[in-house]
Amino acid sequence: MKAITIALATAKETVRQPAFFVMAFFAAALLIVTIFVSYFTFGEDLKMYKDTGLTTISFFCMLLALLTASSTVADEIEGKTAITLLSKPINRRQFIVGKFMGIELGVLALYVLLGALFAAGVWYKYAYDLRESAGSTADQAKRWAQVMQVIPGLALGFFEVTILTSVSVAISTRLPMLPNLVVCILIFFLGHLSPVLIEVSDQGRANELIAFMAKLFGAILPGLEYFNAGPSISTGAVIPWFTYVLPVLGYTMLYSGAALLFAFLLFEDRDLA
Repeated sequence: MKAITIALATAKETVRQPAFFVMAFFAAALLIVTIFVSYFTFGEDLKMYKDTGLTTISFFCMLLALLTASSTVADEIEGKTAITLLSKPINRRQFIVGKFMGIELGVLALYVLLGALFAAGVWYKYAYDLRESAGSTADQAKRWAQVMQVIPGLALGFFEVTILTSVSVAISTRLPMLPNLVVCILIFFLGHLSPVLIEVSDQGRANELIAFMAKLFGAILPGLEYFNAGPSISTGAVIPWFTYVLPVLGYTMLYSGAALLFAFLLFEDRDLA
């Protein structure tokens, strides 16, 4: 119950901070403007819009999560605000869990807002492209089918943000904002790159050092390529909920739980005085 109270207070703080409105404005502007951009893909503009839209939403929500984790965890620890809160009957684990849940709620609010705008953009762009290229009208069932294809991609994107949020909360117990951002961005890129490096090393096309580092990154870092909906979008396939999205949700819960356990260890002996 105490963690929920902290979570609600953190969620309100997340939504009210200027960063939330800045992220929402720029992401929404990109989602709207790119509807009318020609990608010169010979009739595949909608697929490009889906891919760039999902990337835009994930990027801005991830940035909000990282900034909020730094401001609500690291800054409170450095500013001695956390010690006031922890002097009450609230232990350190409740503090970490409450902060994580609150950041998740705030990021979810932005994700739902941008996701709804993105779905509306997909619905509109399908008819817009048909009208511009062939001068024909769109079938409503096909428009909704295009929207339904991106819903699993939105879910996967939020799962990815969830993992990075948990990692950022753990890092924020020890590091301030700038190092936190640098480390999390490195984890983001290496988490997407490590499966490619592992594949190359398994085929014997990399030296021993690169092969070792690739396997090390693959074992420690989250496999963020699992959350990439681009291949499905490029082929026009729908990502299955029961055989793909739900297992990835389980992976997200396990990795986020492990990151929070790591946060408990880092924060347990942190001097707050």
